[in-house]
Amino acid sequence: MKAIILSAGQGKRLMPLTADRPKCLIALSGRTLLEWQLRHLAQAGVDEAVVVTGFGADMVDQAIAAMPLSGIRVRTLHNPFYALADNLGSCWAARGEMEDGFLILNGDTLFPTAAAARLLAEGDAPITVTIDRKDGYDADDMKVRTAPDGRLLAIGKTLPAEIVNGESIGFLKFTREGGHRFRTEVERALRAPEGLKLWYLSVIDRIARATPEDAPPVVGTVGIEGLEWGEMDFPADVRRNEALTRGWLAAEGAGR
Repeated sequence: MKAIILSAGQGKRLMPLTADRPKCLIALSGRTLLEWQLRHLAQAGVDEAVVVTGFGADMVDQAIAAMPLSGIRVRTLHNPFYALADNLGSCWAARGEMEDGFLILNGDTLFPTAAAARLLAEGDAPITVTIDRKDGYDADDMKVRTAPDGRLLAIGKTLPAEIVNGESIGFLKFTREGGHRFRTEVERALRAPEGLKLWYLSVIDRIARATPEDAPPVVGTVGIEGLEWGEMDFPADVRRNEALTRGWLAAEGAGR
């Protein structure tokens, strides 16, 4: 299984931490965000990762070369259009990596090994979105609406609050069939004038909404309720993620 990690962005909302480095290289408890991702992917059984770079690409290459990783092959793929397009552009740049089953992971998502293992084990739809649920959702959450059978009905930050029953953590699984459908829709979306400003999850939303209710789901979901995870968007997230990763380090020490 291959993971495609979308790490092309600078993370301007995290300035000044990202003035001279991409946010995937922010240090958390002695390891970069990217190293935490790669370690946990490897522990879940993922044996290959392609990191899509943009801002600070050379720094990311150097950081990966110095990481003490085992069980996973890591290479980078540069997105030269990162400053012109949102993360749909990074998916377009990586479309050649989408031939067989694969994962897509936001470059700012911290997740435990158990979350990756659950997605790998339980995601059986052509496309599977990892979700969490909580009591309320704010404007920056990537909100979802799901059906009782777990199929995804809609995804987006602006969904009406009354229909929202979860949020995407930015971690998806694709079968060969799902990857082909996704790649086709990415290419179609980027032909439109607004394509450069779209998130890749807008393509997932389009696929989900186009699936008839009486047809097998094309986009399913896997829940990770009870597992701790984090995003890296604002300075306050750094403090929360420091605490989260300290706990992971303590668990590693206890397991030795």
